[in-house]
Amino acid sequence: MAGNLVARSIHDLTAAAWFGGSLMGAIGLNGAAAEAKDPTERTRLSSKGWGKWGPIQTAAFAGHLASDLAIAWENKGRIAKQDNVAANTVYKTVVTLAGAAVTLYAGIVGKKVDELSGEGAEGATEPRAGASDELKSAQTQLKALQWAIPAFAAWVIILGAKHGEMQRPKNILKGLR
Repeated sequence: MAGNLVARSIHDLTAAAWFGGSLMGAIGLNGAAAEAKDPTERTRLSSKGWGKWGPIQTAAFAGHLASDLAIAWENKGRIAKQDNVAANTVYKTVVTLAGAAVTLYAGIVGKKVDELSGEGAEGATEPRAGASDELKSAQTQLKALQWAIPAFAAWVIILGAKHGEMQRPKNILKGLR
């Protein structure tokens, strides 16, 4: 079997971790934290859970980027010669880096919510009446970011699938310059 099975596996598994982890956090972790009886525990518990996920997420990004480089190196000839492969590679790289930036920003905003957790909240991303403007702003941002992150991850997975389809022999033959 020609190719780089290890790099492709790492690439797909790390993208899956990014997608699944962010979606589970938005739905499961934040949803469960909202059930805490003490309003001050709602953002604190959610922040603790996201904090435990952070190192895994960082490792997944590092593995994803390293495997991207290995796959690109393995396919450098095809990237240079097959129609649309270079453009799709650049596009996927931009989407991946933008998604990583959004994920990093969510972590920064999440730390702000954690710092203000003593104010209490309706949920991890839902402020309660009387919350400071700072907490309201951070939670409003997190509410949008928690859905943007899995959207970026899904987009990266779809673009990876497109790359795979571009490697079918009939598509390679059609696309060679």
